[in-house]
Amino acid sequence: MGTYLSTPKTEKQTADGEGTRVRYGLASMQGWRTTMEDAHTAVPQLDERTSFFAVFDGHGGKAVAKFCAKHLHMQFLRSAAYCSGDLASSARKAFLRMDEMMKGQRGWRELAELGEKGPKFAGVLESIIWSPKAGDAEKLGDGWHSEEGPHSDFSGPTCGSTACVAIIRNDQLVVANAGDSRCVISRKGQARDLSRDHKPELQSEKERIENAGGYIVAGRVNGSLNLTRAIGDMEMKENKLLPAEKQTVSAEPEVNTVTLSEDDEFIVLACDGIWDCMSSQQVVDFVHEKLKTEDSLSAVCEKVLDRCLAPESGGEGCDNMTMILVVLKKPTELAATSSSEQSPVMPTKSAAATSSSEQSAVTNEEMRPSEPDAPKTPTSSK
Repeated sequence: MGTYLSTPKTEKQTADGEGTRVRYGLASMQGWRTTMEDAHTAVPQLDERTSFFAVFDGHGGKAVAKFCAKHLHMQFLRSAAYCSGDLASSARKAFLRMDEMMKGQRGWRELAELGEKGPKFAGVLESIIWSPKAGDAEKLGDGWHSEEGPHSDFSGPTCGSTACVAIIRNDQLVVANAGDSRCVISRKGQARDLSRDHKPELQSEKERIENAGGYIVAGRVNGSLNLTRAIGDMEMKENKLLPAEKQTVSAEPEVNTVTLSEDDEFIVLACDGIWDCMSSQQVVDFVHEKLKTEDSLSAVCEKVLDRCLAPESGGEGCDNMTMILVVLKKPTELAATSSSEQSPVMPTKSAAATSSSEQSAVTNEEMRPSEPDAPKTPTSSK
């Protein structure tokens, strides 16, 4: 039955956790789709002050979404901009770095291992034959462009993924987005979009596409992709005269920085499988109600997924679904956490392991930007 199953897969992958500043829950579900192409990352303590959450919605395959779930937060953490406190620049560099890392022998091998199609076994085999020796790690730096093999000229994947990231440090929230996944904050019960869905009808996106030699047909970039920014999709990034951010499809995120206030309650990150079925305000209202009755934040996310699932295949409610709910702790909770806090949690291999690479990796007034090409930042006065 095409891209749909005869009955939906409603089993859910869930998790709950807590950091100094936040509590979170998440849930993801394959639904009616024949494969699961969403992925996510949830690291409540990336360092002693910083939390990192992300959803990735793959298209054309799961490999790029899973690659981003595995690597993006680590590249964010390792950048010089992060060390200097520039979270916005660090997020931008990490997004663009994903495309670079997926090229060449190492990129091909990682993607083959993360995918499930023909190259998977070959990728595992080549990892044995062509992997750098244990003692070569320092010589190769991060190893991505030094590894040699039969796919050294690999130009990157033809499949791709959206990426929507929320980074919280103290009272600062940084949202970086490429694609049509979305981040929404609830402020006194009102939904505020902190990201913009990158669709071909946006004038600034259309101009970039046409300037790069691309075109839009039936609402799709080059007649195939219904979003205008994504990681991967390297066949739409082949104009050698233009930088990465000006290609037909760009991995450059739009970044929105918000100062959190006492009025801010929670953040929702979700792939378009949710937003196709519910508006931002509807999700916020639904979450508010379920927080009164559910025992865990992941259970609230599960209820949203069940609410969005279509009763039969075809149309809205049939996509993969992933949602992360991040509740911001109030000053009284922060004080209690601080008094009982042990030594700071520093980023380690175990922190990286909280990234999920096993899932594909997620109207009422939505408070959209009044200027269509710029996301609206909530002010602390409201």
